[in-house]
Amino acid sequence: MSTEDQFKSGHSVPVTHQEFPGKEGNLPIQAQYDTLPDYKGGKQKYKAAGKLQGKNAIITGGDSGIGRATALLFAMEGANSLIAYLPDEEEDSQETKKLVERQGQNCHLMALDLTERKNCQKVVDEAVEKLGGIDILFNNHAYQMMVENIGDLSEDQWVHTFNTNIHPFFYLSKYALPHMKAGATIINNASINAYIGRPDLLDYTSTKGAIVSFTRGLSNQYVSKGIRVNAVAPGPVWTPLIPATMNEEAQKQFTSPMGRPAQPSEIAACVVFLASADSSTLSGQVIHCNGGVIVNG
Repeated sequence: MSTEDQFKSGHSVPVTHQEFPGKEGNLPIQAQYDTLPDYKGGKQKYKAAGKLQGKNAIITGGDSGIGRATALLFAMEGANSLIAYLPDEEEDSQETKKLVERQGQNCHLMALDLTERKNCQKVVDEAVEKLGGIDILFNNHAYQMMVENIGDLSEDQWVHTFNTNIHPFFYLSKYALPHMKAGATIINNASINAYIGRPDLLDYTSTKGAIVSFTRGLSNQYVSKGIRVNAVAPGPVWTPLIPATMNEEAQKQFTSPMGRPAQPSEIAACVVFLASADSSTLSGQVIHCNGGVIVNG
């Protein structure tokens, strides 16, 4: 299947299955990291303009999917990155590092469990030491696993999802902010599910709602200091999480009003916008990059 087809209405993802958290290299169709639709029936490479020249970024969950695409577009825009990822995602993370370094930018990798607050501190300390500062924090990592009914949702999964999806956003932001100056940005990855209330991802959906509120509250603390805090709320996006966490029926229905799921590159382009001065008047806001679903913000 060509990359053009992935941007056309009617494109659907193949139904496959992987063990969590999924491997980017095992996707049956390669996701797009630096390619965007041109709305003429084809595609085009992302066109960089030096929007993040000299900036230093922390990206969590940066080994694959939206994180990988963001690291690549950040590099194309002139930013260096430190990428935090799960220890069993070494192969994917090394590929992301290669993509970044091909753009002439530095990429440092850290394999660790961010549910441990001490590891969140380690990420910040490493970024300050290796990059020389922190201008951008992209809280991107997440855990999800489908469960149809609250009666079947274990207490352990509920706690693990919150420990993964929202608590590290607090720790990383708290530890990074003392090193951030006016002009710095924090971007949090929320989800369309916080707005539509997806029933088979109750714990995941709840954490994404918490991320939206965290974004708004933290923005109100720091906007007067020149540090902006925003979020993206993607809809369906083709990443390893899909075959690793969704059943056959959910994968068959994995689409949007545009007639297709998004590619990681399309979400990453929104993250670049929020990280750059182009979004200078936005703080406490959520970009709904969801393929055309109208939500009440």
